[in-house]
Amino acid sequence: MDQRVDNERRADSAPGQEARPASGRAVKKRSLFEKIRQRRGLAIALIVGSAVIILAIVLWWLHARNYESTDDAFIDTRTVQISPQVAAAVVDVPVTDNQSVEAGAELVRLDDRDYIAQRDQAQANVDNLIAQIASQEAKTDQADKQVTQAQAALAFAQQEADRYQMLTKQGTATVEQAQQYSSNLLQAKASFAGAQANAVATKKQEAVLKAQLESARAQLAQAASNLSRTIISAPVAGRVTQLTAAKGGYAAVGQALMMFVPRDVWITANFKETQLDLMRPGQPVDIEIDAYPDRTFEGRVDSVQAGSGTAFSLLPAQNATGNYVKIVQRVPVKIVFNKPPDVLLGPGMSAVPTVKVR
Repeated sequence: MDQRVDNERRADSAPGQEARPASGRAVKKRSLFEKIRQRRGLAIALIVGSAVIILAIVLWWLHARNYESTDDAFIDTRTVQISPQVAAAVVDVPVTDNQSVEAGAELVRLDDRDYIAQRDQAQANVDNLIAQIASQEAKTDQADKQVTQAQAALAFAQQEADRYQMLTKQGTATVEQAQQYSSNLLQAKASFAGAQANAVATKKQEAVLKAQLESARAQLAQAASNLSRTIISAPVAGRVTQLTAAKGGYAAVGQALMMFVPRDVWITANFKETQLDLMRPGQPVDIEIDAYPDRTFEGRVDSVQAGSGTAFSLLPAQNATGNYVKIVQRVPVKIVFNKPPDVLLGPGMSAVPTVKVR
């Protein structure tokens, strides 16, 4: 076999003889079309793959155009600052940090001894005035009876005076008797006038006492209200945060004792103004919260703020001065949950809402 290989090498290298082409090589270059024909499967695969990619892009665009989303969103609520409306020492704080409480639960109890005394004093004033009014009403009744009695005496004196004037003219009575009965008539008139004045005075005094009673009752209501304010209760169901009240401390009117976060929360999403064309209240929303990445919450668009966020900022933009550079504004959109979340949510937590606008 080695001898045959050597003979072939000599024949190839012998002078005057043409070199034969090596086996497996093409004599001439093949055209591009022939190459494509030979690689038809690869070309078909490339075409099909490109079509699939284009179709996927089109389908993705058709799907994505139905939704508007933003990561500039957060949990929002109306936090309440718990402050006393009366000044007193703190005698008890039955709650602790981050405790969940129901509406009406007791949060802080203030010293109520001074306010109990004020209420009792106001109640005593009311009772005293009620007694005075009752006594004055009796005096008024008596004064009315005196007026009636004086009126009857006046009528009798008038009749007597008239009769004796007539008898005097007839000569059957003396002038002295006529003058006596005329004097009695004047006294009856004076008594009647005095009784009427006394009746008016007693009625006016009764009106004054009734006005004082209304004032005393108002003071009693104020004292009772102040007493009730010594117990500070939760306005709604929620959680206690930033608790600063401590037993033994003094609470002044308006002093912040704690912050209260209600359970009723929503999403404030700052969408670009270019995303609001098709957004309407009531549209469904899928809500993702960063604290719970494996869950999606359902909600709906509640309302769109009438103005961009910068319009209500502390220093709103003044575009009428200086050079103007147009910037896409963001508009807050309120998104509410369809049902209360069963997880702990607080204001400021990040969220990503996706609104279906078509």
